[in-house]
Amino acid sequence: MAFKFWSFGVAATLICVAAAGFAQEAKIAFGDLDQDTTLPVEVQADQLTVNNADGMAVFSGNVRVVQGEMVMAAAEVQVKYAADEKSIDQLVASGGVTITNLGDAAEAREAVYTIDSGVIVLTGDVLLTQGPSAMAGQKLTINLKTGSGVMEGRVSTVFVPGGN
Repeated sequence: MAFKFWSFGVAATLICVAAAGFAQEAKIAFGDLDQDTTLPVEVQADQLTVNNADGMAVFSGNVRVVQGEMVMAAAEVQVKYAADEKSIDQLVASGGVTITNLGDAAEAREAVYTIDSGVIVLTGDVLLTQGPSAMAGQKLTINLKTGSGVMEGRVSTVFVPGGN
């Protein structure tokens, strides 16, 4: 159950993006991605602050969020609850975010993970790596349920043929 950031179709796309040099958006196929978004979400942090008035919880200091094989690390993660106040709607991570899954990694300044939809939006100096290949941009949207993603904002890439 790993992020599959690269596939044959992606390789062709990346080569075109690299050749064009001016591409502003790259579509990314996450081939065999199999993330179960219904798994429990475990959070560890140095501190937890809860505000009952607005229903917010903020984890801060060495925050680590685990769901299955996926791990998100950040300086701070704000938990936004759903209207029923019993389930989590979103996790908003800031302060340097890293998301890993079995060796693949994405880094950004901020990330918003909407649990029910399975969509993660990473923004600010995004770097996506798998093995020796890397892609950078300003916004990466990953849909964990469909296994697809889009990198936007002056996309640049290093594709190592035969590396994946």
